[in-house]
Amino acid sequence: MRKAKAKRRILLPDPKFGDVMVTRFVNNMMYDGKKSVAFRIFYDAIQLVEKKITEEPGIETWKKALNNVMPMVEVKARRVGGATFQIPTEIVPERRAAMGIKWIISYSRKRNEKSMAEKLAAEFVAASKGEGATVKKKDDTHKMAEANKAFAHFKAQ
Repeated sequence: MRKAKAKRRILLPDPKFGDVMVTRFVNNMMYDGKKSVAFRIFYDAIQLVEKKITEEPGIETWKKALNNVMPMVEVKARRVGGATFQIPTEIVPERRAAMGIKWIISYSRKRNEKSMAEKLAAEFVAASKGEGATVKKKDDTHKMAEANKAFAHFKAQ
């Protein structure tokens, strides 16, 4: 290894909820460095969630949704003597969050609602209930790891 590992940047908590995860989510959602636009979309989505689900605050629904989509295991390709095996690997918490965030955003963008805020809100609500495309992606990832459990002994050194 030639270069030193990059230092982790410290993220500031978001202005409304004081949560660093919200900032991470918004940073992933942002296009062309337009952070204020991304924040507005996120906050609008949270408000829409609060209108749909009145039992709990929107931010709690979002946190529940994020927990429901974060995968525990994934498969990584590894070559062993000419054959490539899909080896199930546990995921580090940092990466779990990153994957969950990226999946929610990407599947929200594919939805059919009018605005991005509506798409996000719908995905948050679906994921918090344990349904929707994002949760299916997590389940598929887990099934893939389960199916390849036999190759776990090849785990990367």
